[in-house]
This record gives sequence, C-alpha cells and structure tokens, in this order.
Amino acid sequence: MSRLEEAQAVLAQADCVCAAEQVSAAYDVLATQIRAEYAALNPLMLVVMIGGLVPAAEILRRLDFAFEVDYLHATRYHGATSGGGLQWKRRPDAVLTGRHVLVIDDILDEGHTLVAIREELQTSQPASLKVAVLAEKLHARRASSAHAEFIGVQLPDRYVFGCGMDYKEYWRQLPAIYAVREAHSSFRELQFPVSREIA
Repeated sequence: MSRLEEAQAVLAQADCVCAAEQVSAAYDVLATQIRAEYAALNPLMLVVMIGGLVPAAEILRRLDFAFEVDYLHATRYHGATSGGGLQWKRRPDAVLTGRHVLVIDDILDEGHTLVAIREELQTSQPASLKVAVLAEKLHARRASSAHAEFIGVQLPDRYVFGCGMDYKEYWRQLPAIYAVREAHSSFRELQFPVSREIA
C-alpha cells in the first residue's frame, strides 16, 4: 500500500473528534482573545510551519487591526507518526527585539519543540512572547515548562489530523479534526506519539 493509499484508508475509517463547526467557533474565540490583547501593540505574528499554516490563516483573517507576519520552521517530525529529533529549518527574518510576538501553531502535545522555540526567540529580547494553538492534547506527558497562552480546543490523547495537523503529510487541509483508529497505527504510536506539538 502506498503512503497516499494508506492516508486515504485512514481518513475513511477515522473518528471525527472535533467537528468543523466546533473548529470554526474556536477560531472565532481565539481571534477575539488575540484582538483584545494585541490590537494596540503592532504585534508580530510568527507562524510555525507547516502545521501552523492553516490555523494561522483562519485566525489572522478574523483580525481587523494592523500586524506583521513572519514564519519559522522547527520540527521533530519528518513525515512519520513517530521519531526524529529537533531540527531548525528556518528562523524568522523579522527583528523581534522590543516587539510583541505571538507564535501560532496547530497543536500543543508534549511541548518539547515549544520549549525550544520559546528559548530561541527569547534570546532576541521581544517585549512579550506568547503562543496560540488551535488545539491542546490532554495527557500527562507534557514537558514541565511547555504551555500556550491561547488555546482553542482540547483533544483526547490520540493521533489526530486535520486543521493543519497531518497524517504522514496528508490531510492538513481538512476543516475538522480526526483521530486515527488503532488498526492503522501501532499501539505505542497511538498512545505515545512523538511530539505532535508546536510542532
């Protein structure tokens, strides 16, 4: 079975854990919270690629104040459901010093990449640095200092995809969030997926 065929089979049997209507409502709430915090601050929005692309597009188009946008790419992924160490693929070009910076990504999972991103960005001495994620996965494996200031929805501890999150690089564009059924992944990968967090 090819990777494409596997992805199609996974979606066909996946469980919807957050419907498109719930996701849209979460975007609305996130935008309202971000507007209240940043409307007068000329913020810099930093999108975490690739997962943050879809949530950022949905959130930012709901904002009616001026801001700048840049992106970064730090990942512990590699197109698989597990494995891989932290890799910095692209740091932001924008000057962060003295700026109010909001990092936007798809999901907070174990949080190791989030911690590394915060540490890296803090060295540029921004005026403030906060994180917004569409989703937070609920489990006890969270890195002690990992957190997000803005969270849209909470998800069960399963391998999820859609709304920026992928199944082996497929289905990021889906408007709802789905969970893989156990038949399509090992028990360990489902229970202990490696770092589907920022990002």
